[in-house]
Amino acid sequence: MPLAARDPVTYRREFVESYVPNESWLMPQALAEELYRSGSMQEQLPAGTYARRVLEQLRIDLSWSSSSLEGNRYDMKATEELFTRGTGASDADTVMLLNHKAAIEFLVDAVPLQGLSTSLIRNLHAVLMQDLLMDTDALGVIRKNIVNISDTAYVPTQVPAILQEMLDAIIDKARHIKNPVEGAFFLWVNLSYLQPFADGNKRTSRLAANIPLMLYNCAPLSFLDVDPHSYARAMLGVYEFRDVALAVDLFAWTYRRSLKKYGAAMESAGVPDPLRVRYRPGLTAAIGLVVRDRKSAQAAVDELGLTEDQAPGFRTMLLDELKKLEVFNSARYGLALSAVQAWIDANRPH
Repeated sequence: MPLAARDPVTYRREFVESYVPNESWLMPQALAEELYRSGSMQEQLPAGTYARRVLEQLRIDLSWSSSSLEGNRYDMKATEELFTRGTGASDADTVMLLNHKAAIEFLVDAVPLQGLSTSLIRNLHAVLMQDLLMDTDALGVIRKNIVNISDTAYVPTQVPAILQEMLDAIIDKARHIKNPVEGAFFLWVNLSYLQPFADGNKRTSRLAANIPLMLYNCAPLSFLDVDPHSYARAMLGVYEFRDVALAVDLFAWTYRRSLKKYGAAMESAGVPDPLRVRYRPGLTAAIGLVVRDRKSAQAAVDELGLTEDQAPGFRTMLLDELKKLEVFNSARYGLALSAVQAWIDANRPH
């Protein structure tokens, strides 16, 4: 039916409120369980291990796929070259891709430490949309303006209090979903449907869908080879009819492609360094002592009882991590960004 002939439809909060985690299913339960079995790691490893091990390929795939769905003109090869050489041009397409890269790295660092929260989603939006919004006050902020979505009769709610309430409800319910594939689908669909931010809602929803998958060490979702027309049709079903059938088909199809690609990458990557896994808690504690408390690396090692005779190789690993520590990768150590920046500005005393 032509758009002009369709009656406007608005947000229906019961789409979220009627959903009961682990009793209700947006995706057919059997499909969600099949994809979970296929995508999960067999080993019991810290949250985020899977995503970190395929990070190099993931940030190219997901950045390019998500940006392409927004009309970005880069191809995948040009995206890879951009990420290799770093910043160059400052046009919107370049900024969009670099923001995606930064946002993916942010999630890989932050999700294992923070889990899923409204604050995390708002920070994700801020990273994704930095330098792309005319109003910088809108970064990570619940919108107060009207949002119009092209080619649909759907009119999102415009009331900030409802937007905040429903965003909190979506995050709370997603946090309690035990099947991470269902959790990913629930977040993707509901963040797109709510449209809580002034712009960038769809790209935020695509990256946010990866949060449950990271927490449960499942293969990430990069929306490989999804064309804009199919994506728009899937969203249209949700927006106008709260019908997720096309969205389920698209999600399952593209996630299976992710399973094959990242499953192969995991096989070739081998196992994680057991020494790094063993020393992870000690590294977090020692880096905190150096950065927050301004103790020397040796003093931190002595205080924690991780001297060379007690923890061979730990001090060398600590010094290497301190050398590489930056504001953008510090979340994994539970450090405040301001504390890291102050330590860097002081010439990294250690």
